[in-house]
Amino acid sequence: MTIRVLIADDQALLRGSFRVLVETVPELAVVGEAGTGAEAVRLALDLRPDVISMDVRMPELDGLEATRRICAELADVRVLILTTFDLDEYVYAGLRAGASGFLLKDTPPAELLNAIKVIAAGDALLAPSVTRRLISTFASQPPAAAVRGLDDVTDREREVLTLIARGLSNTEIADHLYLSAATVKTHIGQLLRKLAARDRAQLVIAAYESRLVIPG
Repeated sequence: MTIRVLIADDQALLRGSFRVLVETVPELAVVGEAGTGAEAVRLALDLRPDVISMDVRMPELDGLEATRRICAELADVRVLILTTFDLDEYVYAGLRAGASGFLLKDTPPAELLNAIKVIAAGDALLAPSVTRRLISTFASQPPAAAVRGLDDVTDREREVLTLIARGLSNTEIADHLYLSAATVKTHIGQLLRKLAARDRAQLVIAAYESRLVIPG
């Protein structure tokens, strides 16, 4: 199955370079390019791509607000934020807006291409430095309001959610809890439904904001 990609960046040279890179992979296809945040929103609604690579600083509408608007309208679209700015407020705000991944633009090409595949499959992806910053941000904030749906989560699902927030893969969770991979996948599906989460990134946020997992 071909993964359809929309590239949003205000620099035409970077958009062109990223298009060339993406199209070296047979299962990836660029369906459009946006030079502003507003254009990214319009094209996303029109083209319905699988993945959007989103720059943060763009004219008309920044990438964070564009991500928020896109994710509010399109439940199946995944946003990978690519930026040169490794700043706390971008990380937290981007994930709260609905982004599924956050990488820096100096990430090696092979890792960028893999990131598209990872988030297209419904997984979350964060650069190691971004993960550290995100956890630090959660640690410095007071507990958020109660996470809606958490009361409906079973004890086993809470265990799975805790391990997701600690960065374990499905296979690692299965090994840790002595469950089959299929059972873990079922639990994750229930968590996504009960917590109204788009993907694993949103589950991580729910786990930290509810203080089910304590940073550090």
